[in-house]
Amino acid sequence: MTEDSQKLTGRAFFGRRKGKPLRERQARNLAELLPALAIDPGKPTPTDLREIFAVPVERARLEIGFGGGEHLFHRVEENPRTGFIGVEPFVNSMAKLLGRVEERTPGNLRLYDDDAVDILDWLPDASLDQIDLLYPDPWPKRKHWKRRFVSQPNLERFHRVLKPGGVFCFASDIDSYINWTLLHCRRHGGFQWQARGAADWLTPYSNWPGTRYEAKAKREGRGSAYLTFIRR
Repeated sequence: MTEDSQKLTGRAFFGRRKGKPLRERQARNLAELLPALAIDPGKPTPTDLREIFAVPVERARLEIGFGGGEHLFHRVEENPRTGFIGVEPFVNSMAKLLGRVEERTPGNLRLYDDDAVDILDWLPDASLDQIDLLYPDPWPKRKHWKRRFVSQPNLERFHRVLKPGGVFCFASDIDSYINWTLLHCRRHGGFQWQARGAADWLTPYSNWPGTRYEAKAKREGRGSAYLTFIRR
């Protein structure tokens, strides 16, 4: 896929899928545990998204690019009545999350190990209560900004799958990406930024567990912004 076609479709997966060799236990989890939790977007879109979870849930939430899974697993355990879909194409990151769930597989968790656009296009209209995009790849070089996941095509996808009043949460330590996201959401027009003062976007989300990316940013002297948008 060319970068020009990416600008039209919003697809934003670039780069390698795998890093360090997996340990035997990690490889086994990928082979045995992931299939039980994986979503197949090739199957028909469900009428009611809540039906894809193994336990009854009242809400549905999507996290795109969950990294090591620290935040996702924390929220899964914290909110047993919410169904979570986690998307992460990087094999080693998926293996880390599966290491957290191997002893007790949560019934309110489903996973996808490829491009998040596949899931966004598969989801029913107005089926999500929240979308989390936390510390996404910033593509810091200006010539690569078009690869950032926040784009007009993807915001349109967010707008379609979020319920009216649903929440889009974005966190980053990269100033250019923070400004990029604010400008793109304003341009789209379907999302209302909730900040009334600096404290609102400099304060982590409620019951925030932190992530390894956030910890790395702090070690390197960078602060983070936590943006919250409501779907109009």
